[in-house]
Amino acid sequence: MDSRTGADARFVSQPEILPPEPQPGAPQPPEPPQARGWYPPPPPPRRQRRRHWASAPATYWLLGINCAVFIAMVFSGASVMAPTVRQVVIWGGNNGTLVFVYGQWWRLISAMFVHIGIIHLATNMWCLWNLGLLGEPLLGELGMFGAYLLTGFAGNLLSIAVHPGVPGSSESIVGAGASGAVFGLAGVLILLLRSPLLPIPTIERNKLRKNVIYFALINFVIGAGTWFAHTSLQIDNMAHLGGFLSGLALGIPLVPRIGAPRTTFLRRRAFALGGMAFLLILIAWGLRALYTPAAG
Repeated sequence: MDSRTGADARFVSQPEILPPEPQPGAPQPPEPPQARGWYPPPPPPRRQRRRHWASAPATYWLLGINCAVFIAMVFSGASVMAPTVRQVVIWGGNNGTLVFVYGQWWRLISAMFVHIGIIHLATNMWCLWNLGLLGEPLLGELGMFGAYLLTGFAGNLLSIAVHPGVPGSSESIVGAGASGAVFGLAGVLILLLRSPLLPIPTIERNKLRKNVIYFALINFVIGAGTWFAHTSLQIDNMAHLGGFLSGLALGIPLVPRIGAPRTTFLRRRAFALGGMAFLLILIAWGLRALYTPAAG
């Protein structure tokens, strides 16, 4: 008779489940690396593919529009190297007489997409591409479009204000090109690159800012040199100056998109773009009253 208690009997009646004993000569399972104290390195992080077009879509749209207009000019019969004054005017070149006398104010916008030859186009597009890739992450897509149009408009407006022209006279110059808007972007960047909100080391930020300043100074000097050369094709420094000054004014109330709270950035950008548009309309209205000949 079994003398163990009921508890002991219940304990003994539950057999343990043990792994089968290895048979002699049977293949043994491989020993895991962790048992030897070795762990495999973690997989490398997945690198996201950078989409260059998507990083600055407004810049590439502006490049495409400028190039498309030039291609259309060439297919219409304009010279690739040196379109005539008439061809530039037909495609929307800026001219004080046509704006003030005939009321063709749309030329202040169209002129920033018209270029006088392939070299003129290439140099302006190179500058726009570099400044756009630097500035669009700070301005956003809408800010990039707005800065280009507003500062280009301001540059063309100052150009015809200084050279309003008289029909048939030598002062009735024709202006074209994106350089006024390019200088405007430079002016905006000079102020935005001062922002301590940018997650960029101060030394690198100052280097970028100095490069933009040098770009503006060198091109102002080159533009001034063409006036002393007395060539038929000259650089319109007034358009450059107007674009640059309006860019500085546009950049004063702005904060960069990178580093600033989204609501603050959107509010300041709307104020800057709206205020600049209103100011330019007032200036254009005053110039219209000043230069438009009285009826009768």
